[in-house]
Amino acid sequence: MVDWSGGNDTGARPRKDAIWACVVRQGVAEDPIYLRNRARAEDWLATLIEGELTAGRRLALGFDFPFGYPAGFAEELTGRPEPLALWRWFAERVEDAPTGNNRFDIAGMLNERWGGNGPFWGNGLKRDITGLPRRKTFYHNPFPDRRQVEHRAKGSFTCWQMSGAGSVGGQVMMGLPVLHRLRARFAPHMAAWPFEPLDAPVALLEIWPTLLAGPAPEGWIKDAWQVHRVALDLASRPVADLRQILTVTAPIALEEGWILGVEPDR
Repeated sequence: MVDWSGGNDTGARPRKDAIWACVVRQGVAEDPIYLRNRARAEDWLATLIEGELTAGRRLALGFDFPFGYPAGFAEELTGRPEPLALWRWFAERVEDAPTGNNRFDIAGMLNERWGGNGPFWGNGLKRDITGLPRRKTFYHNPFPDRRQVEHRAKGSFTCWQMSGAGSVGGQVMMGLPVLHRLRARFAPHMAAWPFEPLDAPVALLEIWPTLLAGPAPEGWIKDAWQVHRVALDLASRPVADLRQILTVTAPIALEEGWILGVEPDR
């Protein structure tokens, strides 16, 4: 399980609001791993996947950011209502380095496409960016504010928010290119849930640690505790339980994605 970040390199010393990962094998959790930037995280993930495939084991990779956007966005941007096409779109345009990236510029450019002031908001840089408002004062969103699953996951944040407390917009924009590259590198051994059948040995899953992990015990960094707790929780569940939460999804999930463990309206 992986706790992601859309920000810059967080330094050598393990800290909160950074990338953390935890592996559980046969019910035993390894120590959570601190990954100071996305380049290191991508290399670590590729090594992990290669090792598990070589060993003949199945692997569930969970990431704590949305795998898709609200309905209509992918089709407007790529011509197809397919989230995997959106993954490719971002992978072709995102520029990422440990000390900086262009996520805010892309958000502003996309807002300009729809007249400015939305759907993205929250410029976290000192310099102004044309089309990207710092706040929602004059905000206008031509798409739904939330995915359907986020109406059911109380306390979750919208993927349009690029900065500020609880924002996940940067994580999405900087995470989807990594998933796209991993999926391309390890095809046909990888499948993205819920968009593809899970008939490959490696599954990409969207998680929301708050749903499964309680408060961090004293002495734990919150992000490290969450990936540790979620990995242990999922690894300990009976196969029948896992099958249920992997198959109970709403039709809209094929376009927007879905959070593992959130049940749709019946």
